[in-house]
Amino acid sequence: RNVPSNYTRDRLRELLDAEGFFGRYDFMYFPTDFRTASPLGFAFVNLASPADAACFRAHFGGFRQWAVRTTKVCNVSWASAD
Repeated sequence: RNVPSNYTRDRLRELLDAEGFFGRYDFMYFPTDFRTASPLGFAFVNLASPADAACFRAHFGGFRQWAVRTTKVCNVSWASAD
């Protein structure tokens, strides 16, 4: 949560890869509002293993080094399969 509003799917993917997660996830969903074409500010990322998920959560929980100027702080949480 709290992905900057001027991020794109490609920019987010580039960030994940640059932060050491290249090849460690197999799916990313970055929803946008089709009416405004603006991102909704969150993404779902499926990590390849439980260990990768734990590393991802530790790395991006509280993350602030976005490629754009913003005060947003990343919040990482587990998704429910319900």
